[in-house]
Amino acid sequence: MATLLMVVIVVAASVMVFVYATGLFGALTRAPSYQKEALGLEFSSFGPINANSNATLYLRNTGTVPITLVSYFVKDASGNQYARTPWTNQPTLGPTTGGWSQVLISSICSCPYTGTAFTFQIGQSYTITLTSSLGSQFSFSVVRYS
Repeated sequence: MATLLMVVIVVAASVMVFVYATGLFGALTRAPSYQKEALGLEFSSFGPINANSNATLYLRNTGTVPITLVSYFVKDASGNQYARTPWTNQPTLGPTTGGWSQVLISSICSCPYTGTAFTFQIGQSYTITLTSSLGSQFSFSVVRYS
């Protein structure tokens, strides 16, 4: 019985040394890599075309995959909303890169709206929600100061 137990222990130890030496143990315990979309707003302004109808956003991709924006929604404090779907000709932002995007509302973009039509007013806050080609949504709050 002791001999059989000793053989089992030696075989188990040999398997452990083999797995460690070939790197299989590390490969089996490595966490999977998850890719994600993440987008940050670094700067916003109103204009340059028309400050009442144009918000300019400087966005940075802080995720691990490229992001292509395909639509946006602009909502005012009263719940009125403009939507632009599809939003064409938007550049793809690679990981860690930034770029400018212009969000237009009112008659300047012929965007459909729900509720009452509005323009960007000084001192008012607006929520801009951007949608990526993979379906992720990114919401930012912007305020027009001048």
